[in-house]
Amino acid sequence: MTFEEVLPLLKSGKKVIRDGWGGAELYVKLVGEGTHDEEKLNPYFLINVEGEGYTMFTPTVCDILAEDWQVVK
Repeated sequence: MTFEEVLPLLKSGKKVIRDGWGGAELYVKLVGEGTHDEEKLNPYFLINVEGEGYTMFTPTVCDILAEDWQVVK
């Protein structure tokens, strides 16, 4: 799947991953708008990495152009 195809799935709460990564990455998910310290928190992507936990994720140009995205069950 392309990034354009998985973006609506991310917005609906699905978790996705690139087949080409093949490492410790478990999935990417979208965290919706919220608040932190009484300030607006804009939506952002998180990636879950085995043994490390969550970190913010910013897709690279290669990620955006890749066609190996898949939904994590």
